Amino acid sequence: MAKAKKYFGTDGIRNQVGKGLIRPDQILKLGWATGKVLKEQGGTKVMIGKDTRISGYMFESALEAGFISAGVDVLLLGPMPTPAIAYLTQTFHADAGIVISASHNPHYDNGIKFFSGKGKKISDEMELRVEAAFEEELTICSSSELGRARRVDDAAGRYIEFCKSTYDSSQKLDGYKIVLDCANGATYHIAPSVFRELGAEVVAIGTQPDGININDDCGATDLEQLQARVVLEKADFGIAFDGDGDRVMMVDGSGDVVDGDEILYILATGSKFPVKGVAGTLMTNLGLENALKDKGIELLRTAVGDRYVMSALVEKGWSLGAEPSGHVLCLNKTSTGDGIVAALQVVAILVESGQKLEDLKRGMKKYPQVLKNVRVDGFADISANEALNSAVEASEKRMAGKGRVLIRASGTEPLIRVMVEGEDLTLVESEVSGLVKVVETEFC
Repeated sequence: MAKAKKYFGTDGIRNQVGKGLIRPDQILKLGWATGKVLKEQGGTKVMIGKDTRISGYMFESALEAGFISAGVDVLLLGPMPTPAIAYLTQTFHADAGIVISASHNPHYDNGIKFFSGKGKKISDEMELRVEAAFEEELTICSSSELGRARRVDDAAGRYIEFCKSTYDSSQKLDGYKIVLDCANGATYHIAPSVFRELGAEVVAIGTQPDGININDDCGATDLEQLQARVVLEKADFGIAFDGDGDRVMMVDGSGDVVDGDEILYILATGSKFPVKGVAGTLMTNLGLENALKDKGIELLRTAVGDRYVMSALVEKGWSLGAEPSGHVLCLNKTSTGDGIVAALQVVAILVESGQKLEDLKRGMKKYPQVLKNVRVDGFADISANEALNSAVEASEKRMAGKGRVLIRASGTEPLIRVMVEGEDLTLVESEVSGLVKVVETEFC
Protein backbone atom coordinates (compact mmCIF):
# COMPACT_ATOMS: atom_id res chain seq x y z
CA MET A 1 0.00 0.00 0.00
CA ALA A 2 1.34 3.43 -0.88
CA LYS A 3 2.57 5.53 2.05
CA ALA A 4 0.16 8.33 1.13
CA LYS A 5 -2.82 6.04 1.62
CA LYS A 6 -2.98 6.85 5.34
CA TYR A 7 -3.81 10.44 4.45
CA PHE A 8 -7.05 9.39 2.79
CA GLY A 9 -9.63 7.91 5.15
CA THR A 10 -13.27 8.59 5.84
CA ASP A 11 -12.18 11.95 7.24
CA GLY A 12 -8.39 12.06 6.77
CA ILE A 13 -5.44 11.45 9.09
CA ARG A 14 -6.22 10.36 12.62
CA ASN A 15 -2.72 10.01 14.06
CA GLN A 16 -1.18 11.62 17.11
CA VAL A 17 1.17 14.47 16.36
CA GLY A 18 4.60 14.25 17.98
CA LYS A 19 4.72 10.45 18.27
CA GLY A 20 6.50 9.75 15.01
CA LEU A 21 3.30 9.07 13.10
CA ILE A 22 3.14 12.43 11.35
CA ARG A 23 6.19 14.45 10.28
CA PRO A 24 6.22 17.89 8.65
CA ASP A 25 8.27 16.58 5.73
CA GLN A 26 5.54 14.04 4.97
CA ILE A 27 2.90 16.77 5.00
CA LEU A 28 5.05 18.93 2.72
CA LYS A 29 5.43 16.06 0.29
CA LEU A 30 1.69 15.38 0.39
CA GLY A 31 1.09 19.00 -0.61
CA TRP A 32 3.62 18.67 -3.41
CA ALA A 33 2.13 15.37 -4.66
CA THR A 34 -1.41 16.76 -4.63
CA GLY A 35 -0.23 19.94 -6.34
CA LYS A 36 1.62 17.92 -9.01
CA VAL A 37 -1.53 15.97 -9.84
CA LEU A 38 -3.65 19.14 -9.91
CA LYS A 39 -1.16 20.80 -12.28
CA GLU A 40 -1.33 17.80 -14.60
CA GLN A 41 -5.11 18.27 -14.67
CA GLY A 42 -4.82 21.98 -15.40
CA GLY A 43 -5.32 23.11 -11.81
CA THR A 44 -3.62 26.24 -10.51
CA LYS A 45 -5.15 27.16 -7.14
CA VAL A 46 -6.05 25.54 -3.80
CA MET A 47 -7.59 26.80 -0.56
CA ILE A 48 -6.34 25.76 2.87
CA GLY A 49 -8.35 26.17 6.07
CA LYS A 50 -7.94 24.68 9.52
CA ASP A 51 -9.58 24.31 12.91
CA THR A 52 -8.11 25.75 16.11
CA ARG A 53 -5.78 22.98 17.34
CA ILE A 54 -2.18 24.06 17.83
CA SER A 55 -0.61 21.64 15.33
CA GLY A 56 -2.61 23.30 12.56
CA TYR A 57 0.08 25.96 12.22
CA MET A 58 2.69 23.31 11.42
CA PHE A 59 0.41 21.47 8.98
CA GLU A 60 -0.61 24.69 7.25
CA SER A 61 2.98 25.84 6.67
CA ALA A 62 4.10 22.42 5.42
CA LEU A 63 1.19 22.06 2.99
CA GLU A 64 1.67 25.62 1.77
CA ALA A 65 5.33 24.93 0.99
CA GLY A 66 4.46 21.69 -0.78
CA PHE A 67 1.87 23.24 -3.06
CA ILE A 68 4.05 26.26 -3.86
CA SER A 69 6.99 23.99 -4.78
CA ALA A 70 4.66 22.22 -7.25
CA GLY A 71 3.71 25.54 -8.83
CA VAL A 72 0.23 25.83 -7.32
CA ASP A 73 -1.11 29.05 -5.77
CA VAL A 74 -2.44 28.85 -2.22
CA LEU A 75 -5.26 30.82 -0.61
CA LEU A 76 -5.00 30.68 3.20
CA LEU A 77 -8.26 30.98 5.14
CA GLY A 78 -7.07 30.47 8.71
CA PRO A 79 -9.48 28.93 11.24
CA MET A 80 -12.70 28.08 9.38
CA PRO A 81 -15.29 25.29 9.65
CA THR A 82 -14.87 22.34 7.31
CA PRO A 83 -18.10 23.12 5.41
CA ALA A 84 -16.89 26.69 4.92
CA ILE A 85 -13.90 25.40 2.95
CA ALA A 86 -16.23 23.27 0.83
CA TYR A 87 -18.34 26.36 0.07
CA LEU A 88 -15.49 28.84 -0.44
CA THR A 89 -13.61 26.45 -2.72
CA GLN A 90 -16.53 26.76 -5.11
CA THR A 91 -17.03 30.52 -4.80
CA PHE A 92 -13.33 31.26 -5.36
CA HIS A 93 -13.20 28.76 -8.25
CA ALA A 94 -10.31 26.91 -6.63
CA ASP A 95 -9.32 23.49 -7.90
CA ALA A 96 -9.27 21.89 -4.47
CA GLY A 97 -10.00 22.69 -0.85
CA ILE A 98 -7.87 21.40 2.03
CA VAL A 99 -9.07 21.23 5.64
CA ILE A 100 -6.58 20.67 8.46
CA SER A 101 -8.66 19.14 11.23
CA ALA A 102 -9.23 16.05 13.34
CA SER A 103 -12.90 16.99 13.71
CA HIS A 104 -14.24 15.75 17.07
CA ASN A 105 -10.90 14.24 18.21
CA PRO A 106 -8.72 15.68 21.04
CA HIS A 107 -6.21 18.43 20.31
CA TYR A 108 -3.23 16.07 20.05
CA ASP A 109 -4.68 14.45 16.92
CA ASN A 110 -4.84 16.17 13.57
CA GLY A 111 -5.91 15.30 10.06
CA ILE A 112 -6.32 16.45 6.50
CA LYS A 113 -9.48 16.40 4.43
CA PHE A 114 -9.64 17.05 0.71
CA PHE A 115 -12.47 18.61 -1.29
CA SER A 116 -12.75 18.84 -5.05
CA GLY A 117 -13.40 22.13 -6.80
CA LYS A 118 -17.11 21.34 -6.54
CA GLY A 119 -17.02 21.18 -2.74
CA LYS A 120 -17.28 17.40 -2.51
CA LYS A 121 -14.89 14.72 -1.26
CA ILE A 122 -12.23 13.98 -3.88
CA SER A 123 -12.69 10.95 -6.08
CA ASP A 124 -11.03 7.57 -5.59
CA GLU A 125 -9.23 8.13 -8.89
CA MET A 126 -7.73 11.35 -7.57
CA GLU A 127 -6.62 9.59 -4.38
CA LEU A 128 -4.81 6.92 -6.38
CA ARG A 129 -3.04 9.48 -8.53
CA VAL A 130 -1.84 11.41 -5.48
CA GLU A 131 -0.67 8.18 -3.83
CA ALA A 132 1.38 7.36 -6.91
CA ALA A 133 2.88 10.86 -7.02
CA PHE A 134 3.74 10.62 -3.31
CA GLU A 135 6.09 7.72 -4.11
CA GLU A 136 8.00 9.80 -6.66
CA GLU A 137 11.04 11.93 -5.90
CA LEU A 138 10.09 15.47 -4.92
CA THR A 139 11.23 17.93 -7.58
CA ILE A 140 10.74 21.68 -7.27
CA CYS A 141 9.57 23.62 -10.30
CA SER A 142 11.65 26.52 -11.62
CA SER A 143 11.73 29.76 -9.65
CA SER A 144 9.59 31.59 -12.18
CA GLU A 145 6.90 28.90 -11.95
CA LEU A 146 6.63 28.68 -8.15
CA GLY A 147 3.19 29.19 -6.70
CA ARG A 148 2.20 32.16 -4.58
CA ALA A 149 0.32 32.39 -1.30
CA ARG A 150 -2.03 35.01 0.12
CA ARG A 151 -4.46 35.34 3.01
CA VAL A 152 -8.19 35.70 2.33
CA ASP A 153 -9.21 38.34 4.82
CA ASP A 154 -12.97 38.32 4.19
CA ALA A 155 -13.50 34.54 4.33
CA ALA A 156 -15.45 34.61 7.60
CA GLY A 157 -17.80 37.32 6.40
CA ARG A 158 -18.49 35.53 3.14
CA TYR A 159 -19.35 32.31 4.93
CA ILE A 160 -21.54 34.04 7.52
CA GLU A 161 -23.61 35.55 4.71
CA PHE A 162 -23.89 32.17 3.01
CA CYS A 163 -25.16 30.52 6.19
CA LYS A 164 -27.75 33.25 6.70
CA SER A 165 -28.94 32.83 3.11
CA THR A 166 -29.94 29.22 3.86
CA TYR A 167 -32.29 30.22 6.70
CA ASP A 168 -35.64 29.29 5.19
CA SER A 169 -38.08 31.48 7.09
CA SER A 170 -39.57 34.91 6.53
CA GLN A 171 -39.40 35.58 10.28
CA LYS A 172 -36.25 36.66 12.06
CA LEU A 173 -35.22 35.23 15.42
CA ASP A 174 -36.25 38.28 17.45
CA GLY A 175 -37.39 37.16 20.89
CA TYR A 176 -35.47 33.86 20.86
CA LYS A 177 -32.67 33.22 23.35
CA ILE A 178 -30.15 30.64 22.14
CA VAL A 179 -27.07 29.15 23.79
CA LEU A 180 -24.32 28.20 21.34
CA ASP A 181 -21.43 25.87 22.22
CA CYS A 182 -18.69 26.21 19.63
CA ALA A 183 -16.37 23.58 21.17
CA ASN A 184 -13.47 26.07 21.20
CA GLY A 185 -13.22 25.11 17.56
CA ALA A 186 -13.58 26.51 14.08
CA THR A 187 -17.11 27.92 14.50
CA TYR A 188 -16.12 30.19 17.42
CA HIS A 189 -16.06 33.35 15.29
CA ILE A 190 -18.80 32.30 12.85
CA ALA A 191 -21.85 30.79 14.56
CA PRO A 192 -22.50 33.56 17.12
CA SER A 193 -22.50 36.17 14.34
CA VAL A 194 -24.88 34.14 12.17
CA PHE A 195 -27.53 33.80 14.87
CA ARG A 196 -27.11 37.34 16.24
CA GLU A 197 -27.46 38.84 12.77
CA LEU A 198 -30.70 36.88 12.34
CA GLY A 199 -32.04 38.59 15.45
CA ALA A 200 -31.50 36.09 18.26
CA GLU A 201 -30.15 36.82 21.70
CA VAL A 202 -27.05 34.63 21.80
CA VAL A 203 -25.20 33.25 24.80
CA ALA A 204 -21.95 31.82 23.43
CA ILE A 205 -19.69 29.31 25.17
CA GLY A 206 -16.69 27.39 23.88
CA THR A 207 -15.46 30.49 22.02
CA GLN A 208 -12.01 30.91 23.60
CA PRO A 209 -9.73 28.52 21.67
CA ASP A 210 -6.15 28.24 22.88
CA GLY A 211 -4.96 25.43 20.61
CA ILE A 212 -5.38 22.83 23.34
CA ASN A 213 -8.99 23.10 24.55
CA ILE A 214 -10.78 22.14 21.33
CA ASN A 215 -13.54 19.56 22.08
CA ASP A 216 -12.39 19.49 25.72
CA ASP A 217 -15.51 18.85 27.83
CA CYS A 218 -17.56 20.91 25.40
CA GLY A 219 -19.20 20.91 22.00
CA ALA A 220 -21.23 18.27 20.20
CA THR A 221 -19.32 15.41 21.83
CA ASP A 222 -19.92 16.56 25.42
CA LEU A 223 -23.22 18.35 26.00
CA GLU A 224 -23.28 18.70 29.79
CA GLN A 225 -22.12 22.32 29.81
CA LEU A 226 -24.66 23.26 27.16
CA GLN A 227 -27.50 21.48 28.94
CA ALA A 228 -26.75 23.24 32.22
CA ARG A 229 -26.37 26.65 30.57
CA VAL A 230 -29.65 26.37 28.63
CA VAL A 231 -31.50 25.68 31.88
CA LEU A 232 -29.61 28.40 33.78
CA GLU A 233 -30.24 31.03 31.13
CA LYS A 234 -33.86 29.90 30.61
CA ALA A 235 -33.03 29.81 26.93
CA ASP A 236 -35.38 28.54 24.24
CA PHE A 237 -32.82 25.95 23.12
CA GLY A 238 -29.12 25.30 22.67
CA ILE A 239 -26.93 24.31 19.73
CA ALA A 240 -23.54 22.56 19.88
CA PHE A 241 -20.97 22.12 17.14
CA ASP A 242 -17.86 19.96 17.06
CA GLY A 243 -14.31 21.16 16.53
CA ASP A 244 -14.53 21.62 12.77
CA GLY A 245 -18.21 22.52 12.56
CA ASP A 246 -19.56 19.65 10.46
CA ARG A 247 -21.55 18.16 13.36
CA VAL A 248 -24.48 19.62 15.25
CA MET A 249 -26.39 18.53 18.34
CA MET A 250 -29.19 20.44 20.04
CA VAL A 251 -30.67 20.81 23.51
CA ASP A 252 -34.30 21.74 24.11
CA GLY A 253 -35.55 24.26 26.65
CA SER A 254 -35.80 21.58 29.32
CA GLY A 255 -32.14 20.65 28.90
CA ASP A 256 -32.81 17.39 27.06
CA VAL A 257 -30.57 16.36 24.17
CA VAL A 258 -31.88 16.42 20.59
CA ASP A 259 -29.47 14.24 18.62
CA GLY A 260 -28.86 13.66 14.93
CA ASP A 261 -31.71 11.15 14.62
CA GLU A 262 -34.21 13.58 16.13
CA ILE A 263 -32.86 16.43 14.02
CA LEU A 264 -33.37 14.30 10.92
CA TYR A 265 -36.93 13.49 12.04
CA ILE A 266 -37.72 17.20 12.46
CA LEU A 267 -36.23 18.09 9.08
CA ALA A 268 -38.03 15.29 7.25
CA THR A 269 -41.46 15.80 8.81
CA GLY A 270 -41.31 19.59 8.99
CA SER A 271 -40.21 20.18 5.40
CA LYS A 272 -42.29 22.47 3.21
CA PHE A 273 -41.90 19.94 0.42
CA PRO A 274 -42.79 16.22 0.38
CA VAL A 275 -39.91 14.01 1.50
CA LYS A 276 -39.87 10.56 -0.06
CA GLY A 277 -36.89 9.18 1.81
CA VAL A 278 -33.90 9.95 4.01
CA ALA A 279 -30.60 8.20 4.71
CA GLY A 280 -29.28 7.09 8.10
CA THR A 281 -26.72 4.52 9.21
CA LEU A 282 -26.54 1.24 11.06
CA MET A 283 -26.42 3.34 14.25
CA THR A 284 -29.70 5.13 13.49
CA ASN A 285 -32.29 4.51 16.19
CA LEU A 286 -35.08 2.10 15.35
CA GLY A 287 -37.52 4.65 16.76
CA LEU A 288 -36.68 7.01 13.89
CA GLU A 289 -37.29 4.31 11.32
CA ASN A 290 -40.71 3.51 12.80
CA ALA A 291 -41.71 7.17 13.16
CA LEU A 292 -40.79 7.93 9.56
CA LYS A 293 -42.62 4.85 8.35
CA ASP A 294 -45.78 6.17 9.98
CA LYS A 295 -45.34 9.34 7.89
CA GLY A 296 -44.77 7.39 4.67
CA ILE A 297 -41.07 8.29 4.56
CA GLU A 298 -38.46 5.62 3.78
CA LEU A 299 -35.26 5.30 5.83
CA LEU A 300 -32.28 3.85 3.98
CA ARG A 301 -29.51 2.59 6.28
CA THR A 302 -25.86 2.76 5.23
CA ALA A 303 -22.53 1.85 6.77
CA VAL A 304 -21.38 4.23 9.52
CA GLY A 305 -19.78 7.37 8.14
CA ASP A 306 -21.11 10.54 6.52
CA ARG A 307 -19.48 9.63 3.20
CA TYR A 308 -21.76 6.59 2.97
CA VAL A 309 -24.81 8.67 3.82
CA MET A 310 -23.77 11.15 1.15
CA SER A 311 -23.32 8.40 -1.43
CA ALA A 312 -26.77 6.98 -0.70
CA LEU A 313 -28.43 10.39 -1.02
CA VAL A 314 -26.74 11.07 -4.35
CA GLU A 315 -27.73 7.65 -5.66
CA LYS A 316 -31.35 8.09 -4.58
CA GLY A 317 -31.62 11.75 -5.51
CA TRP A 318 -32.65 12.64 -1.94
CA SER A 319 -31.58 15.64 0.13
CA LEU A 320 -31.70 14.70 3.81
CA GLY A 321 -29.52 12.32 5.79
CA ALA A 322 -27.86 12.13 9.18
CA GLU A 323 -25.91 10.15 11.73
CA PRO A 324 -26.98 10.09 15.40
CA SER A 325 -23.67 11.78 16.28
CA GLY A 326 -24.79 14.92 14.49
CA HIS A 327 -23.48 14.71 10.94
CA VAL A 328 -26.53 16.13 9.17
CA LEU A 329 -26.70 16.52 5.39
CA CYS A 330 -29.05 19.04 3.78
CA LEU A 331 -28.01 18.70 0.14
CA ASN A 332 -30.74 21.09 -0.98
CA LYS A 333 -28.77 23.80 0.85
CA THR A 334 -25.09 22.87 0.65
CA SER A 335 -22.72 20.26 -0.74
CA THR A 336 -21.52 18.67 2.51
CA GLY A 337 -22.37 18.22 6.17
CA ASP A 338 -22.68 21.64 7.78
CA GLY A 339 -23.57 22.05 11.45
CA ILE A 340 -24.62 25.70 11.22
CA VAL A 341 -26.72 25.24 8.09
CA ALA A 342 -28.44 22.14 9.50
CA ALA A 343 -29.25 23.96 12.74
CA LEU A 344 -30.72 26.87 10.80
CA GLN A 345 -33.09 24.54 8.96
CA VAL A 346 -34.37 23.14 12.28
CA VAL A 347 -34.74 26.64 13.69
CA ALA A 348 -36.69 27.77 10.63
CA ILE A 349 -39.18 24.93 11.14
CA LEU A 350 -39.42 25.83 14.82
CA VAL A 351 -40.11 29.49 14.06
CA GLU A 352 -42.61 28.83 11.26
CA SER A 353 -44.55 26.29 13.32
CA GLY A 354 -44.55 28.37 16.49
CA GLN A 355 -43.69 25.22 18.46
CA LYS A 356 -40.90 24.49 20.89
CA LEU A 357 -38.03 22.18 20.04
CA GLU A 358 -39.32 19.59 22.51
CA ASP A 359 -42.67 19.59 20.67
CA LEU A 360 -41.13 19.06 17.26
CA LYS A 361 -39.30 15.88 18.31
CA ARG A 362 -42.26 14.40 20.19
CA GLY A 363 -43.53 12.36 17.25
CA MET A 364 -40.46 10.14 17.47
CA LYS A 365 -40.12 7.67 20.32
CA LYS A 366 -36.54 6.54 20.69
CA TYR A 367 -35.72 2.98 21.63
CA PRO A 368 -33.28 2.64 24.54
CA GLN A 369 -29.84 2.54 22.99
CA VAL A 370 -26.60 2.12 24.90
CA LEU A 371 -23.21 2.72 23.28
CA LYS A 372 -19.91 1.97 24.98
CA ASN A 373 -16.52 2.80 23.50
CA VAL A 374 -13.71 0.44 24.49
CA ARG A 375 -10.18 1.76 23.93
CA VAL A 376 -7.96 -0.99 22.57
CA ASP A 377 -4.31 -1.50 21.74
CA GLY A 378 -4.15 -0.19 18.18
CA PHE A 379 -6.69 -0.39 15.40
CA ALA A 380 -8.53 -3.71 15.66
CA ASP A 381 -9.91 -6.15 13.08
CA ILE A 382 -12.96 -7.64 14.79
CA SER A 383 -14.49 -9.51 11.87
CA ALA A 384 -12.69 -12.81 12.40
CA ASN A 385 -12.76 -12.98 16.20
CA GLU A 386 -14.71 -16.13 17.03
CA ALA A 387 -15.31 -15.31 20.69
CA LEU A 388 -16.81 -11.92 19.86
CA ASN A 389 -18.91 -13.28 16.99
CA SER A 390 -20.30 -16.01 19.26
CA ALA A 391 -21.10 -13.46 21.97
CA VAL A 392 -22.97 -11.27 19.49
CA GLU A 393 -24.98 -14.24 18.21
CA ALA A 394 -25.95 -15.23 21.76
CA SER A 395 -26.93 -11.66 22.59
CA GLU A 396 -29.18 -11.39 19.54
CA LYS A 397 -30.94 -14.59 20.55
CA ARG A 398 -31.64 -13.20 24.01
CA MET A 399 -33.05 -10.03 22.42
CA ALA A 400 -35.58 -12.30 20.68
CA GLY A 401 -36.22 -10.01 17.75
CA LYS A 402 -36.94 -6.98 19.95
CA GLY A 403 -33.62 -5.27 19.53
CA ARG A 404 -30.33 -5.30 17.68
CA VAL A 405 -26.59 -5.46 18.34
CA LEU A 406 -23.88 -3.57 16.47
CA ILE A 407 -20.15 -3.83 17.20
CA ARG A 408 -17.67 -2.02 15.01
CA ALA A 409 -14.11 -0.79 15.12
CA SER A 410 -13.71 2.95 14.79
CA GLY A 411 -11.98 4.06 11.62
CA THR A 412 -10.55 7.16 13.26
CA GLU A 413 -9.51 6.11 16.78
CA PRO A 414 -8.25 2.92 18.50
CA LEU A 415 -11.74 2.14 19.77
CA ILE A 416 -14.25 -0.66 19.46
CA ARG A 417 -17.81 0.62 19.69
CA VAL A 418 -20.40 -1.66 21.31
CA MET A 419 -24.03 -0.69 20.71
CA VAL A 420 -27.19 -2.49 21.79
CA GLU A 421 -30.70 -1.21 21.16
CA GLY A 422 -34.02 -2.65 22.25
CA GLU A 423 -37.38 -2.17 23.93
CA ASP A 424 -36.16 -3.15 27.42
CA LEU A 425 -33.48 -0.84 28.85
CA THR A 426 -32.50 -3.30 31.58
CA LEU A 427 -31.85 -6.01 29.03
CA VAL A 428 -30.00 -3.58 26.76
CA GLU A 429 -27.65 -2.50 29.57
CA SER A 430 -27.01 -6.11 30.56
CA GLU A 431 -26.13 -7.11 27.00
CA VAL A 432 -23.79 -4.16 26.53
CA SER A 433 -22.01 -4.98 29.79
CA GLY A 434 -21.45 -8.58 28.73
CA LEU A 435 -20.23 -7.67 25.25
CA VAL A 436 -17.83 -5.03 26.60
CA LYS A 437 -16.22 -7.68 28.81
CA VAL A 438 -15.67 -9.90 25.78
CA VAL A 439 -14.10 -7.02 23.83
CA GLU A 440 -11.81 -6.17 26.76
CA THR A 441 -10.72 -9.80 27.09
CA GLU A 442 -10.04 -10.25 23.38
CA PHE A 443 -8.54 -6.89 22.38
CA CYS A 444 -7.18 -5.07 25.45
